[in-house]
Amino acid sequence: MLRFILVVLANVKRGPYLIPKMRKMFKHPERYSEQVRYAFAQKLIDYMKSSGKIKTEVYGTENLPLEGGYVMFPNHQGKYDALGIIYAHKQPCSFVMDKAKSYSFLVKELVDMLGAKRLELDNVRQNLTVINEITEEVKQGKKYILFSEGGYDKNRNKVQQFKPGSFKCSVRSKTPIVPVALIDSYKAFDTGSAKMLNVQVHFLKPVEYEEYKDMKSTEIAAEVKRRIEET
Repeated sequence: MLRFILVVLANVKRGPYLIPKMRKMFKHPERYSEQVRYAFAQKLIDYMKSSGKIKTEVYGTENLPLEGGYVMFPNHQGKYDALGIIYAHKQPCSFVMDKAKSYSFLVKELVDMLGAKRLELDNVRQNLTVINEITEEVKQGKKYILFSEGGYDKNRNKVQQFKPGSFKCSVRSKTPIVPVALIDSYKAFDTGSAKMLNVQVHFLKPVEYEEYKDMKSTEIAAEVKRRIEET
């Protein structure tokens, strides 16, 4: 939390520029392409990394599919997780997050600008709607980050159980599942330290549809968890 406060304070002067700009990009997608909006998001994350003394080491970008949509399933550690992946993932992608946490400083604008999905954790009907929306968008080539573990309280570098239902968007769209291993991401904004920090983002070899099409969702979840734990 200390690092997060320092990042906010260090960038408070940029706020009058960043926030209106992000809102403008969200309201006028016809003027700002997905690539332009994503590049601006990466610029914002770069500001945060620099002021927060966060170094993000990236591995396995050669494993990312060159064409078509897919869903990335990372382990969940904390507030920096999605930011680290967006920084590391050069092609535009979006993410899914808890609606209750999506309206804080700069987060709201980032969610809106990147077209992220707000998930009501206690609303099963709304969850199904979001999964269906992701399924259709992934079919059309969109890339998403989906945290199958759900919450991240005290997860740290220990991988929790992945929820089988979260893989429906990949199964239904018949697209690759990309496991992502995060290491020490929780140290960014979820500890009391503000020392120089290295966070690792590992894009693992995709689980192709032909590989998982005959597997049960529980088996898919277990396999993705296994690959991340192995890394």
